[in-house]
Amino acid sequence: MTDHDTYIAAAPEQFRLLLAQLRAQLASTLPDAEEVIEYKMPGFRIGKSIIAGYAAFTKQCGLYLSPGAIAAHADEISATGLKASKTGVTFSARKPIPDDLVERLALASRKDLGL
Repeated sequence: MTDHDTYIAAAPEQFRLLLAQLRAQLASTLPDAEEVIEYKMPGFRIGKSIIAGYAAFTKQCGLYLSPGAIAAHADEISATGLKASKTGVTFSARKPIPDDLVERLALASRKDLGL
């Protein structure tokens, strides 16, 4: 994959709209970030740090952030019924991640990384 458009177009059909919306939300929240493909995954980078990345899998999608951002919003993530790991939140077409939570997580990841 060379860019976000190509990645989204190659994703499972049921996730393409979700990924496009997530990309737009992250671009709006992180306007000074550069869109990159790192580790075969689209992301938003400032300097040498990836602030947020996303991916599509067979049955779900993931939003990947700094561990501090996930920890700071663990209760909110849980309250939405989504699952989180140390660095990511998984979601599906049936249970998408709310836009306002995406914004808070992206800003928290940026802050956690000192950017």
